[in-house]
Amino acid sequence: MPTTRVVQYLTGGVGAALLLLAAAPGTVVAVAEPSAPTAYTAAPAADTWQPPLSTRGRYIVDAAGNRFRLKSANWDGAQGSWTGSGSIFDATNHHAGQDSYGIPLGLDRAPLSELLADFHELGINSIRLPFSNEMIHTTAAVPDVAVTANPQLRGKTPLQIYDAVVAALTQDGFAVILNNHTNTSRWCCGIDGNERWNSIQTTQQWADDWVFMARRYAANPRVMGADLYNEVRRDITDDPNWGLGDDHDWYAAAQLAADRILTEADPALLIFIEGINWTGLPVDGLPHGRPTLTPARTLSHTLVATHKLVYSAHFYGYTGPRHSGATGIGETHDPRYQDLTRDELYQALYDEAFFVSEDTGRHYTAPVWISEFGIGAGETGTAARAWFGNITDYFADRDADFAYWPLVGWEGHDDWALLRYDSSGHRYGILDQADWRSTAWNHLMTSPTITGPVDPVPTWRMLSTDHGDYVQSLRVRAGGDWDNGAYKAACPDGLRLIGLSHTAGRGLCTDVTTGDLRAAGNAQTVVTDERYVPAGGDWASGYSKLQCPSGQYLIGYSRRGARVSAALCVPAVTPQAGTGRTVWFDRSDNRPADTAGGDFAYGDYKGQCTDDEYAAGIAFTTRVGSGAGPAALLCRKIS
Repeated sequence: MPTTRVVQYLTGGVGAALLLLAAAPGTVVAVAEPSAPTAYTAAPAADTWQPPLSTRGRYIVDAAGNRFRLKSANWDGAQGSWTGSGSIFDATNHHAGQDSYGIPLGLDRAPLSELLADFHELGINSIRLPFSNEMIHTTAAVPDVAVTANPQLRGKTPLQIYDAVVAALTQDGFAVILNNHTNTSRWCCGIDGNERWNSIQTTQQWADDWVFMARRYAANPRVMGADLYNEVRRDITDDPNWGLGDDHDWYAAAQLAADRILTEADPALLIFIEGINWTGLPVDGLPHGRPTLTPARTLSHTLVATHKLVYSAHFYGYTGPRHSGATGIGETHDPRYQDLTRDELYQALYDEAFFVSEDTGRHYTAPVWISEFGIGAGETGTAARAWFGNITDYFADRDADFAYWPLVGWEGHDDWALLRYDSSGHRYGILDQADWRSTAWNHLMTSPTITGPVDPVPTWRMLSTDHGDYVQSLRVRAGGDWDNGAYKAACPDGLRLIGLSHTAGRGLCTDVTTGDLRAAGNAQTVVTDERYVPAGGDWASGYSKLQCPSGQYLIGYSRRGARVSAALCVPAVTPQAGTGRTVWFDRSDNRPADTAGGDFAYGDYKGQCTDDEYAAGIAFTTRVGSGAGPAALLCRKIS
């Protein structure tokens, strides 16, 4: 989100930062579960998109397989607005002088029905609706002044008002993406106690809250997304990371929360995972920067529901690839996005985010949603205005999914808002001809877009046993622990194993050419020796071989240290046979020329069957001086 406090961002004195953290309000952890929201009713008949949503390659599609482009805006407020200094009861100590009272902004100024009508006039079809963990647990009712224009909400808690807003939005045809924005109800995003999902709570508590929220709206199919956390970034002493396996591992935390949401709460939700917003200290000469989605090139998420992953990123003109956005303390000599030429900006957007959607047929390929961008109506700077025109052109030209920040504000306070309301409920903003942003906004909203059916495309997903199990098949999980004590990996249901790495414990899954190859039922075979290698069928002489029984194929593997422990095989829906071929990869890469699926084990030797093959066996050696990891695959043509 835009900020006026970036001068404190990551580089202020540790003592001052600790004071700011201590001033942040804490959550109430032991409360009775609030009453469930009101029942969902059908959206207007004129609205034609059909939930639930899923993904096909770079696109989001509805239940009928038709493209659903996210033309979104952020209705903020429920995540909190206090800036962290002075009395929380004084509006001047809230962002832009707007005390949100922990509920979506504008409910004191205009009736819900008028707000929603204005949203429709903008042309948006979806709302990113931030909340804080503190909001979930707050039991006190909001003051009447917070809902002056909506007296039916008097006496309700912030969560109950959030319920009412969700119900109103979805009944009016909007898609809603729940966004866990902050831990506390304090304005984001510096050294504020909200740097990570677990800054002031455990990862388990955070995931528990997500299960609670996903269950709460599971009966409302137009609540279609869970945006896991906002702008993960460095705290006073430590960086977040992507895959190190520690308490700051955002990759692992997102994987955990996604798994719990989809298996314990609502399997229909899209899971939105934002990249890392900041690491390092913004000081010239020291390492620092904005990783965004770049780590997904080498380590992407594989969910138990294959077509539910969407990646997201934020872009503002005053920040940059290595610029925190600060002025004064924390400002470096790195260029901001608004300092880049149009071509340089477009390259940065691709490198940091859009490679995910534009590189088709990779393990990381997924839709990309720019869930925050924006600028002020009062902006006069030539560079900033040019940036806004350039980035909206980029989104328009690439038919991108986006969400503007913010949607609602107070007139005379936050001129970034698309719509601003004065104390009498009069509306101002981007729908007015005098708003310079309207030209770029209208171009974005009316630009050509793919509509109608989107053809299914092959899916590629990676497996990682870097720090533990990675069993993404619900059918395999139902069978229990198939190799106790080992690190295990299994492809999501519908995919088969097609590639392995030599030392890193990585794998590659796909449904290319054949789709779901597995027979009905949960039958599976755990192979730990050579009993299924037929006489005269030694396809890797001198090596130990874990070969699937006849008619079965590989969907998983396990390891103890670097050594292969077992192969997991399942029966095919149609008989599979053939002698096959041996693909060696213990001394070099051995993958198809088109390298479909992408580099699923960066820096390691890899082997991969071709698109029209399935993997039926793994060979390895325990000879002294040789690597103990997988050395070869047995690849056979799909019948």
